[in-house]
Amino acid sequence: MTDPKNPFAAMMAAGQDWARAINPALQNFTPQGFEAMWPTMPRDLMETMMGKTFNPEGLDSKTRLLLTLGALTILGAQAEAQIRLTVRHALEAGATKQEIAETIAMMGVFGGVPAMSKAMELASSVMEESEGGNATEEDKE
Repeated sequence: MTDPKNPFAAMMAAGQDWARAINPALQNFTPQGFEAMWPTMPRDLMETMMGKTFNPEGLDSKTRLLLTLGALTILGAQAEAQIRLTVRHALEAGATKQEIAETIAMMGVFGGVPAMSKAMELASSVMEESEGGNATEEDKE
């Protein structure tokens, strides 16, 4: 290996060149742009697919989404799009801002403060965006 370039940087540059050759618009692609195209499932559909419809004794969709948010936080809050989508869906499933914040805060013990801080930052951005739309009466106080 006589090339002092970082092999990862070279691989990324090759991938970007390839994407540009296929479709020049891919040069400006961001995950946030893709994320914006993913719709929020209606609350009833989430409860049907992930809630008590098929398992009456099981967890409801809100609880499942809060557990998912906790797991994504513990992983180091690396999956930014997934955290934002999970927060958006948790709000739709009836979770309050307080419940979301407590879920993330508790994960600081298991995943560390940097992961908790990043997840809280991501969740806050989603909650600020949705203040007019999905905020519950409790959140508006």
